[in-house]
Amino acid sequence: MGKTVILFVLGLALICLGGDRLVDAAVAIAKKLGIPQIVVGATIVSLGTTLPEVLVSTTAAFDGSAAIAAGNAFGSIICNTALIAGLTQTIRPSKQVELAALSWRSAFFFTVLILLNICGFVTGAFGRPVGIILLLLFIVYACINVMRAPLEGGGGEDDKDGADDISIPFQLVVLIVCAIFLFAGANLLVDNGILIAKAVGVPERVIAVTFIALGTSLPELMTSVMSLVKGYGNVGLGNVIGANLLNMLLVIGIPSAIAGIPLERSTVAVDMPLSLLVMAVLLAPILVRKKSSRIQGITLLGIYGIYCVASFL
Repeated sequence: MGKTVILFVLGLALICLGGDRLVDAAVAIAKKLGIPQIVVGATIVSLGTTLPEVLVSTTAAFDGSAAIAAGNAFGSIICNTALIAGLTQTIRPSKQVELAALSWRSAFFFTVLILLNICGFVTGAFGRPVGIILLLLFIVYACINVMRAPLEGGGGEDDKDGADDISIPFQLVVLIVCAIFLFAGANLLVDNGILIAKAVGVPERVIAVTFIALGTSLPELMTSVMSLVKGYGNVGLGNVIGANLLNMLLVIGIPSAIAGIPLERSTVAVDMPLSLLVMAVLLAPILVRKKSSRIQGITLLGIYGIYCVASFL
């Protein structure tokens, strides 16, 4: 047990270190390129912090356990939104959100998620055609990001102070190293957290819907918290939105394309509709008012608390 606890703490340390430097590198890139923080959060940062979910689901598909991918993806969306965004919006609500960057990503997200809800309800599975479509949509999403980058740029003069001293290649290397730290740390934390939970008698199903979903979302959590600490709240918001999109397009898309994903009844009846609800609670007021409120954060935390209690029961 002593070794397990040490590895658990090491995983936590790697996540803290990786999350801290990931935010610095992302903001440096945003400053150098003159694009909004929310865009970098929704693209480069979210891709790095979603790697644990992508790798867990892809490995499960090749091991013949593709069904774990849907629970992992939708559990992570719920955790990212209700817990992580809920926590950050409660501590420091977002102000002056770049609607040009947020609105089309929100529309893209809700369109894909609604279609997945309909498909899951009607067929009870995500077959290979669904997986291929999701991967094609990922290519479309990536292309839109590239094409809209100039339109979403144009930070203020204050955002460009010191930009001449920033090296993009160096910051990209830092991002890659930090993503590796986050992935390794999340693995250590999840694997040894599960061993600790089993040792104290926590049921396996509870471990699956809490430790695994929360563990693979820890990079997003640490990145969002560090963004708040450093005063870059929009990086954290963009990270949550981008990570949720990638959870659908890649975390579900890859294993679906490989082997297809059978859906459990609870996933279709609870997890998928709840994913839609929590994202609506987070984004709808922001799109209308151009800012969030603590009420949203508290509401999201309450929803996550009820979700966890219901899972334990």
